[in-house]
Amino acid sequence: MTKLNAADLHATAMADTRRWLERAVIGLNLCPFAKAPHVKGQVHYAVSDATDEVALLVDLRTELQALAQADAAQRETTLLIAPRLWPDFLDMHFFLPQADAELAALDLQGVLQIAPFHPRFQFAGTDEGDISNATNRAPYPTLHLIREASIDRAVAAFPEAEMIYEANIATLEKLGEQGWQALDVGPSDVCYKQGAE
Repeated sequence: MTKLNAADLHATAMADTRRWLERAVIGLNLCPFAKAPHVKGQVHYAVSDATDEVALLVDLRTELQALAQADAAQRETTLLIAPRLWPDFLDMHFFLPQADAELAALDLQGVLQIAPFHPRFQFAGTDEGDISNATNRAPYPTLHLIREASIDRAVAAFPEAEMIYEANIATLEKLGEQGWQALDVGPSDVCYKQGAE
């Protein structure tokens, strides 16, 4: 297997994540609010080289502060990608309280939110192979840093936001596992396999 240097690893992880955003999140309309910031170039992609959660917390702190301080017209949201961490989704799940504690420590609760995405994301009460889990399946473990103000605007524009989840399930069930695989929104093998080294 070809060993990627850090720059190539970052470029590949960002390209894979951008392809997932375009083909799945926007292409299937899984999030009606994702297209505008993508088209306007307001989505910031950051790749962490962290191989442990302590190092990731440092990167998370940096990205939270950068997003909070940035002009929303320039940076609406951030996708923090961690290709070297969490082959198991439960490990990421158990990390999330630490991520929220970081928000509190930075006094950013009520300003930003953190949403998890993972290649093996699984909602409580579902089977691992349930297609509904694909709504939160990204090529790599990813923390989506979101402005609360953006969420408020989205809810105002789409007051029946709870219907999005139901619509997504219907879309994915119609698409099926084969259709999801055909989108080719998974990780590049050389990149993700390296993450476990």
